[in-house]
Amino acid sequence: MNERTLTPTASATTSKLGRWWSRTDIRLVALLLVLLVLCAVGYATRPDAFLTEGNISTVLRLAAAIGVVSVGMTFVISAGGIDLSVGSIVALSSVWMTTWATQSYGVAVMVLCAVLVGTGCGLVNGLLVAYGRVVPFIATLAMMASARGLAERISGRQTQVVDAPGYSAVFNADLLGVPVLIWIFLIVFAAGWVLLNRTTFGRRTLAVGGNAEAARLAGIDVRRHTALVYALAGFCCAIAAIMVVARTTSGASTNGMFYELDAIAAVVIGGTLLTGGRGSMTGTLLGVLIFTTLSNVFTLNNLETDVQNIAKGAIIVLAVLVQARTRRRGSTS
Repeated sequence: MNERTLTPTASATTSKLGRWWSRTDIRLVALLLVLLVLCAVGYATRPDAFLTEGNISTVLRLAAAIGVVSVGMTFVISAGGIDLSVGSIVALSSVWMTTWATQSYGVAVMVLCAVLVGTGCGLVNGLLVAYGRVVPFIATLAMMASARGLAERISGRQTQVVDAPGYSAVFNADLLGVPVLIWIFLIVFAAGWVLLNRTTFGRRTLAVGGNAEAARLAGIDVRRHTALVYALAGFCCAIAAIMVVARTTSGASTNGMFYELDAIAAVVIGGTLLTGGRGSMTGTLLGVLIFTTLSNVFTLNNLETDVQNIAKGAIIVLAVLVQARTRRRGSTS
């Protein structure tokens, strides 16, 4: 009697667990475990410094700018493209918004200038790829060199200090005890998640990345959508430039150095396919936090940067191998 009454309950519980597990993205669980392991290592090696409020704030502030760039990169890679120019666009936007002439008009004009420059550069990338039929690698490589060179030309290879009254007061302030830069990062991430997962724009992005010809036959203007995706990436670079200038209180042609590599790495280990057609904004967030936490652990323990780069490379290779194995398993099931 007891066996008959308990069996359906156990079966229902097992069924619920099975449905929950089938809906769980194993990649995200693995990334979360990696992040927790890094946090455990950081606490074990530097218990006096790692979990302090100041250090956590530092990690999140450092993750904010590259995280915003990675949001835009997620859309580009999901659409089947690549953008090597994001770091240079950040540099050009930061330099242009901190020129003496721009700063003389105040904070609003500085922010508007950065947005126009970043979005404009992204749109040029998109037009070259979509309508000029230039390979994304070549188009964005040309923009990477041109934007960095123009930033050096405008700044004279000098650091331009922010003198505009109110800029630091606005972007380095705290809101509800949390730095404004972190709020900006969270807002951009949330907007990116909604745009990718809950809107027609996101569905079209994945469709274009999965099969551009099928998307065209389905009525999607592939060329226009591709241009818009790159413009969105440029807009994210502009927001990142505003954050970098706020954190460093200066604009320089060296800003955003290697951001393209960090953003691509975060997006790839987050589960977004390099071939396009699938993107994970949550995975990108975890990827950014993993790399930022890894750098922080190495810094707190005074370890060499070459060892840190080796660890980053190992994580990227492991993530790609797991991604490839998951794809093979999905295709055979």
